[in-house]
Amino acid sequence: MVKIAVIIGSTRAARFADKPADWLRGIVSQRSDADYEFVDLRDFPLPFFDEVASNAYAPSQNEVAVRWQHKVAEFDGYIFLTAEYNHAPTAVLKNALDYAYPEWNKKPAAFVGYGSVGAARAIEQLRQIAVELQMAPTRTGVHIQGADFFGAWQQGAALEDMAHLQPGVQAMLDELNWWARALKTAREA
Repeated sequence: MVKIAVIIGSTRAARFADKPADWLRGIVSQRSDADYEFVDLRDFPLPFFDEVASNAYAPSQNEVAVRWQHKVAEFDGYIFLTAEYNHAPTAVLKNALDYAYPEWNKKPAAFVGYGSVGAARAIEQLRQIAVELQMAPTRTGVHIQGADFFGAWQQGAALEDMAHLQPGVQAMLDELNWWARALKTAREA
């Protein structure tokens, strides 16, 4: 069975990320195609990248960075849960991506975004970053946007009640798991 990390890409005290993380936790708990683990960047307080080079070229010196790299290496694929700040992913998520390199290689990446446009612009940037990290970004992403986002954030609407999001999240998970199995087989060969 493949192991998938759901990386919570915001560390703000007042973050919205916990709502879609809880929603996604409920969905993946009903699936038997992978082992899902939620990885919170709050548990990895990485400083802004300050190593001599990427760990592709030189071992990291920061102990949190090394712990982060070991955690990332455990997985066969990733779901990045991201907000969009000023048309970009969160700085803490970009920093966490930069602190690892070989650990990401030849593994799939999927995306769940939230915000006024469902973090569409942030996810597009994350797809480009994933390619540079030798990851395989999946086609289908989940975008919690507009009325859905504002309803859940400000009006107490439950993501679980938004049935129109289900087909997208199921398709994303199906694609991610297919790629995770295929790439795991290829890495092991």
